[in-house]
Amino acid sequence: MKNSFIVENLKCGGCATSIKSALMTLPGISEVTVDTESNTVSVDSEGEDIRTLISETLNGLGYPEAGHNSLLLQGKSFVSCAVGKVKNMTQTTPV
Repeated sequence: MKNSFIVENLKCGGCATSIKSALMTLPGISEVTVDTESNTVSVDSEGEDIRTLISETLNGLGYPEAGHNSLLLQGKSFVSCAVGKVKNMTQTTPV
């Protein structure tokens, strides 16, 4: 089943990495695609519809569906973005 969300606060690859990492831990998720230009998160899942769980997870990261933003969620998105940027750097930098 494919679910797509237009989200707030999506700024860069760091945001995309945090979103992908979090959503891929949910049960039944087979693929996550994040388009930072259109602010769209698309999720392929197997089995039952888990749209509510995906939406709650995005909200918890600071990326609520369009029209449901707040200052608190904007702050959460900055933290999620920073975590994603660090994760990107550690994945591409040899140790």
